[in-house]
Amino acid sequence: MTTSPLPNSGTGADGSAVIRVLSYNIRSMRDDTDALARVISACEPDLVLVQEAPRFFRWRKKLARLAAASGQVILSGGAPAAGPALLCSLRATVERTEDVLLPLTPGLHRRGFATAVVRFGGARIGVLSCHLSLQKDERSAQGGMLLDRLAGLGAEHAIAGGDLNERPGGPTFRRLADSLQDCWAVAPWGSEYTSTPTDPHQRIDAIFATEGIEVLGCGVPWGYRGVTERDLRAATDHLPVLAALRIPPA
Repeated sequence: MTTSPLPNSGTGADGSAVIRVLSYNIRSMRDDTDALARVISACEPDLVLVQEAPRFFRWRKKLARLAAASGQVILSGGAPAAGPALLCSLRATVERTEDVLLPLTPGLHRRGFATAVVRFGGARIGVLSCHLSLQKDERSAQGGMLLDRLAGLGAEHAIAGGDLNERPGGPTFRRLADSLQDCWAVAPWGSEYTSTPTDPHQRIDAIFATEGIEVLGCGVPWGYRGVTERDLRAATDHLPVLAALRIPPA
């Protein structure tokens, strides 16, 4: 399968910005980290919304190594956000960051959000990376917290992405898609399914954007230039989601 190019990143004369956003569950970098870095690099993202970043021994060093190998820098998250993280290219001007721990349900994994507000030229955008619960009721509550946190970033335009642990027909996914643009549904590009790399059959990872952001294309970069099937299957147990977005000026 081959995938047509997405628009390149850039800024417009009116202060708008086209950015590339990648959402990727990297399974704590327990797989082929060289393949992982190659996939990220080939997608040429301005923002990387990471799930399952390393959280324990030398977690920051491991994440920094991945960022450097893929042309990014650490923006926020990792262990302080219980797994979600944000990376960014040097195009981004960072306004602020915040790592958010969500309420802990006894017997379940701790969850959190990695958030930031950044600028690309004259465009200002809030960003949130999430990894929602496997448990239905907790996941539903976290979906509401995600929407509240995104609105609380104080940015007119915002994006959220991550591993939802739920398909588009599920109640939490539908709630997010009712409040935000489901980027793949708005402008499908590439492939749809993100799980698993060896047998893609379900879409449980997604990127969402507030109204006013123009979605130029979104999907799994299967067959995209420089992204090989071998690397996608070796890098981790999810496929990434890549979106090109046009952000209006602030």
